[in-house]
Amino acid sequence: MTHTCTFSTSHGRRVALRTPVDLRVHARVSPRVLATAAASVAAALALAACTTGSAESGTATISLANCGRTVTLDGPAERGVTLNQGATETALSIGAQDRMAGTAYLDDAIAPQWAAAYAQVPALDEKDYPSREALLEAKPDLVTASYSGAFDDKAVGSHESFDELGVATYVSPFGCKDKSTRPAVAWDSIGSEITDYGTMFGREDEAAAVVAQMRETLAGIESAAPAKGKSIFWYDSNTTTPYVGANAGGPQLIIDAVGGTNIFAGTAGSWADGSWETVLAANPDVIVLADASWDTAEEKKAYLRGDPALKDLKAVRDDAFVVVPFSTTTPGPRTIEGASLVAGQLGGDGA
Repeated sequence: MTHTCTFSTSHGRRVALRTPVDLRVHARVSPRVLATAAASVAAALALAACTTGSAESGTATISLANCGRTVTLDGPAERGVTLNQGATETALSIGAQDRMAGTAYLDDAIAPQWAAAYAQVPALDEKDYPSREALLEAKPDLVTASYSGAFDDKAVGSHESFDELGVATYVSPFGCKDKSTRPAVAWDSIGSEITDYGTMFGREDEAAAVVAQMRETLAGIESAAPAKGKSIFWYDSNTTTPYVGANAGGPQLIIDAVGGTNIFAGTAGSWADGSWETVLAANPDVIVLADASWDTAEEKKAYLRGDPALKDLKAVRDDAFVVVPFSTTTPGPRTIEGASLVAGQLGGDGA
């Protein structure tokens, strides 16, 4: 991805800068002690969240491609509103809380390393998208979301309706409505989105630090490969038809990072409807449970243990459960935390 920024210098000259973003992981480092991986990531990201300075020069006109559209800002956002927890935590991870006018729609608790920063920003609605009226009362200059559904007429309104008001809008590339514009689900793509946030909020240096920490931690997890040779069932929610981690989202990235095999690797999508027949036939070694306010890990454990057929699965009998907050499975700065948590629990910490 290439970001284009046009700067007005003190002499009035306009200078366009094109910055290529190359986030490939080139090196492998020695495996870290997995028990401390999540803590080290949290500390590094908390440092970024506490940093308010960034290299800015003059007034910047920002333009970047997003889901087949162009996001344009006269300069770094000063009153950004984030409509999903993933978007909120991406902004907080780069220390943008002083440039935010509102947040919305939590899936679970905000990560501890960003809780203090989160408290500094008004919550427009923690349980759902805010009304369009409440959103506009916050006087945003930028509205971002993790999912394209946020910009539906049944939610806060279309991108075009905000264009008419001069308000920029941005959707996570993983959530583009037109699936043909979505990038390949990869750690590099997560890094590109974090970089986008750094550009939009004028926090380029902080975004680069978050991406660098992600790459370093990923290298250690991949080297250790604690799930090598293990089959994994990623159980997101629902009982009649299980909603599962499929082959093109945060769950698959995490499973790949720890060296495991997704039993639903043949199912397209980030998440998808699976089947209990597939789960029974695969008899997975490990079951990862997404812990969300609307469907907790404990509720899923109880269901698996109580079902006449599922209770005999090897992973259920062996109590081979791994629990991760749902928010760590949405592609973003917390996805590496999810990988660290899975790796640590597979290393013997338990669920």
